[in-house]
Amino acid sequence: MTDTDVLLVGAGPTGLMLACELALAGVRTRIVERRTAPQRDSRALTLHPRSVELMDMRGLAPRFLALGNPVPGWHFAALDTRLDFAALDSRHGYTLFLAQARTEALLEERAGELGVRISRGHETTGLRQDAAGVELEVRGPDGAVDTVRAQYAVGCDGGRSLVRQAAGIAFPGTDETLTGMLGDFAEVDADPAVLAALRARGVLAVPLEGGLTRFVCIDPERMRVPAGQPVTLEEFRTSLTGICGSDCGVAQPRWLSRFGNATRLAASYRSGRILLAGDAAHIHFPAAGQGLNTGLQDAMNLGWKLAATVNGWAPPGLLDTYDAERRPVGRAVTENTEVQTLLAELPLLPQYQLPAVALRRLLDELLSLKDVNRLLAGRISALSTSYPPATADTDPLVGQRMPDIGLAAVGSEAMRLYELLPRGCFVLLDLTGDAHPPQALAPGWHSRVTAHAVTKHDERADFHGVTEMLVRPDGHIAWCTRATDADIRSSERTAALVAWAGAPAGGDASPLNPSSVGPV
Repeated sequence: MTDTDVLLVGAGPTGLMLACELALAGVRTRIVERRTAPQRDSRALTLHPRSVELMDMRGLAPRFLALGNPVPGWHFAALDTRLDFAALDSRHGYTLFLAQARTEALLEERAGELGVRISRGHETTGLRQDAAGVELEVRGPDGAVDTVRAQYAVGCDGGRSLVRQAAGIAFPGTDETLTGMLGDFAEVDADPAVLAALRARGVLAVPLEGGLTRFVCIDPERMRVPAGQPVTLEEFRTSLTGICGSDCGVAQPRWLSRFGNATRLAASYRSGRILLAGDAAHIHFPAAGQGLNTGLQDAMNLGWKLAATVNGWAPPGLLDTYDAERRPVGRAVTENTEVQTLLAELPLLPQYQLPAVALRRLLDELLSLKDVNRLLAGRISALSTSYPPATADTDPLVGQRMPDIGLAAVGSEAMRLYELLPRGCFVLLDLTGDAHPPQALAPGWHSRVTAHAVTKHDERADFHGVTEMLVRPDGHIAWCTRATDADIRSSERTAALVAWAGAPAGGDASPLNPSSVGPV
């Protein structure tokens, strides 16, 4: 007998987001977290467009937007030419400036509403698995060690993940060669215009809530200091003076920290009943603020698949698609952060300074080209993330992120697609414009699929000729068809539903091979 269905280790953004997704699907979920209280200080400060879209799909966007500040542009390697998120195909074409502590608080609030149990002050000390489940040894605040059993365990416990180590999952990559410093200061003696000008010297100064100002810098004289070595106020002042000619009057530090460019990617995101997400699966230099966002997107991909497995309706191989889809994304993020790190480091090295400055100037010019800017903006924002279809002849829309199109359906007022996703179910759209009862589209799948006969929707060139579409719970396109014959559409639809949403209630609906349209 298991104590819970899924045990999550780590109550950071990734663990909290995953807990919400699992609980939304009725999965008994518990988080164990070694910290006794939520993290006060925030390493990450932004939610990227795709992360805001994920919140929108679950009806949570208003909570985040009420506390955050939208910023239409972002950066790649701190180049002068900004990435134009506003030009992207999204209703949320901006970075939402929101401290990580706020993000965690909002997600914890939602987790509480869904009945997630969060055990703070509990440290995981051991882990083992068998064919039926996973056992974790957990030491509580009083020092007593209990054994907790679950069907599955997910390590959301950061770059030094005990879960990953206990599962024997390798973490190959490169060691730290470069470090920077950040400091949050309650007192700063510098004009805002002066602080804004520091960016040209490689120092970022950002106002935070509570009257704090964050400074981030890479000091050529200190960039080989190990990340584990504490930062002192005197050291920070010395570095600012050396870089900028002034220490900007920084005083009363609330938080001082050092960060490095160690870059690693787990050899697998799954080992039997143990899975990894967020920093436990990938670490990298915090270039362009992608770490927290990638973790949230890991959680959204894994949540519905793991819930389907626990609830007993997952088609064969569904849970394995988490690694197949998200590990390539992790690899792409680690690669682009290595490029950005190099572009930041080379100008600091005397032997490369002149060509490095010329290289950055050239890249600035390239980013002024709309297509180049859109390409990089799509990658950094994660709006261009697409998962490979099962076969080469699958419709090119399959695997792509589904935009939040406006539509009108039979028996309902005009709405947006993301308004159909808060329950975390599949959405089946009949786009033919026929006003027939949508219940006939997916008989036997009503608990997992909401069907809608769409009478009108936003006209888009890439949707031209599409007659039906199945949207996954994470907002990616599982299947679509351009067939006009009703019998052909029905056959394809049934195969797609079986492949992605499992056998219908009451048994197998179709002898068709779902591998032609479904997950690998």
